[in-house]
Order: sequence, then C-alpha cells, then structure tokens
Amino acid sequence: MNKYETLSKQLTELISRNLKQGITALPTETAIAEQYQVSRQTVRAALSLLKSQGLIETRRGSGSYATGLSPEAPQNVIPILIASSQEYIYPHLLTDIRSRLAEKGYQLQVHPTENDACRERHLLLSLLESPPRGLIVEGSKSALPTPNNDLYEKLKAAGTKLLFLHNKYDALPDEVCIKDDNYYGGYLLANHLSGLGHTHIAGIFKSDDKQGPERYFGAFCCLRNINVELSDRNVGWFCSSDIEKLEKNQDSRFLASYISEHLSGCTAVICYNDEIAYWLIKELSYAGIRVPRDVSVVCFDNSYLSELSKVRITTLTHRPHEMGNCVAETMIQMLQGIPVVSQEIPWELVRKESDGPAQT
Repeated sequence: MNKYETLSKQLTELISRNLKQGITALPTETAIAEQYQVSRQTVRAALSLLKSQGLIETRRGSGSYATGLSPEAPQNVIPILIASSQEYIYPHLLTDIRSRLAEKGYQLQVHPTENDACRERHLLLSLLESPPRGLIVEGSKSALPTPNNDLYEKLKAAGTKLLFLHNKYDALPDEVCIKDDNYYGGYLLANHLSGLGHTHIAGIFKSDDKQGPERYFGAFCCLRNINVELSDRNVGWFCSSDIEKLEKNQDSRFLASYISEHLSGCTAVICYNDEIAYWLIKELSYAGIRVPRDVSVVCFDNSYLSELSKVRITTLTHRPHEMGNCVAETMIQMLQGIPVVSQEIPWELVRKESDGPAQT
C-alpha cells in the first residue's frame, strides 16, 4: 500500500472520530505532515483521494473540511419518521428531501408512523439499536404531550442529530424545526377574506397537531386586529381519527355536523388544508349551499385536491421544492457541524374560484 493510501485511511479514521464530536475541519497540511511523519506531497495525495471519495471538500483559503458523509456507508442513511408516505402532501415532499440528500451522498429511509405515538415509539426503539447520525421527525399528534421524550433524549445522548418537520414537541423546545409559517398563513387567509368584505368568518381546524391551533391563532389575531369577530361558535375542530375515517371510508359526517352546528350566518370559512376544503365543498353542495356565491372557502397546501374540486379552491402555497430542500439542507449542515436554526417557510396566496365578495 502506498504511503498516501495509508495516510488516507488514518485520516478517514480521524474524520469518523471528529464527526462524532461535531468537528469537521481537518488539520492543516503542515500539521498533518508533522503528525504522521510524511511529506507534504503525500499529504496532498491523501487529501485528493479523500476528496474523490466524497469525504472532504476544500475551501479556498480555509483548508479541508469533512463533508459530513461517514466512511461507513450505513451511517449515511437518514431515517425520517413521518405521518404518512402516501397522503397528498407527502410524496412530493419526500421526493424533494430524498433528491437533495442524494446529491450529497445520503440516503433517505422512510418510516410512516400513521400519526400514532405508540407506533412512533416502536420505531424509535428500533432505531436505538443502531442510532443513526441524523433523524428527521414529524411528531405524532404534536399538540399533545409526547410519551416518547425519553427515547429522543437517548438518541441525542448517542449522538443523533434531531431535526423536526412541520412541528415539534413542547418537551423538546430547543430542537431545530422546519415548519410552515402557520400563524402568518392563518392571518393571510383571514385578511384576504376581510378584504373581500366578509365580516362573518368561520373556521375548521385540526386539534391534535400543532399546525391546527397555530393556523387558528393566526386567523383569530388578524380578525381581532381589524375588529371582526371570530366566534367560538363558528369554529369547528376535528382530530386524526376523523381524518382516518374520511380517507378510508369517505366518512364525512363530521363535516356535515360542522355545517349544521357552526356555519350558520357565516359567508366564508377557513379550512385547515386542501383535503378538508375539498370534502367540505362536497358537503356544502349536498346541503344546497353554493360556493362561492353563498360561502367562500379558502385553505392551505395548494395540492392537486384544490384543482380536482368541483370549484377550484383558493389556497396557500410555498415556492416549489422549498420545504423539502430546506429540510434536507438543514440536516446536511447539522451533520457537517454547521450551526443551524429553526425556520418557518412563508406562504403565498393562490387565488382560484372558491372565494368571492361577501353577498349583502
């Protein structure tokens, strides 16, 4: 074995040790030559080999740095715990995360939790048998206290970098999270409806994931600020079990109940997401309520469901690939030892056919 090949193996071991401590910078060429008793030419050849293997990158005027990839291939697999791999927002999101990670040599491993804390616990216990270097997590029923805080703490103690997606648990307030700007989204939709002259606005939100209360709060604060009342009697809440019945059995009775119990006297409604808006418009049609002539409907996500609806739905969107790329890039930076912060991805309004001026 050539001297530079021997040195490259020694530096590979150094990189592995340093990554576990969050150290990405390699010693200078001079320091490496002195420490390993080799020539500068040998050092440069070893570094060139490591660069060709994707383990280091050179920064002009700064030196050589570990890319974050581990020399041990299994350590470059990044698990993601996510509510579903199939529901309408997830396939595109997972594709974006997977593609961006793959560009840097990482693989994404998807573990659906079905938004169930017990299933999440089993998955975490399995991961603890061989703790990954990084883990992306969409919390299960994040509006509720998590019973799995102990396992997250054990993963952190084992060196796993945690990155939360869409939400994070109150018990883990210091963890980094990439999420929608839900408060601003609720505020934006309420302000849009108010600008169309609506003064009696209703809402329907998900209760057991943090996104629901946050979106409600944004809408509530907007209307409060412009002296428009969002009455509790016009706000409905649903939970994960309602969504499961809707998706598996097309059981939309909770939406029919919402219309009869909460929508009376309102000319507009803010929906938690496209899925709820899509099915609510169907229920409104069954009840003889026309959209948007009788009731304007707006929502979040801008998925294919907002286009499939009989009345195309006004909704909020992100710039293409923004969420997935942000998640992947943040995880890569964490593995490289680069400081990161939580981010909230802003919404933009996409005006379609489901909203209009308030009818007097």
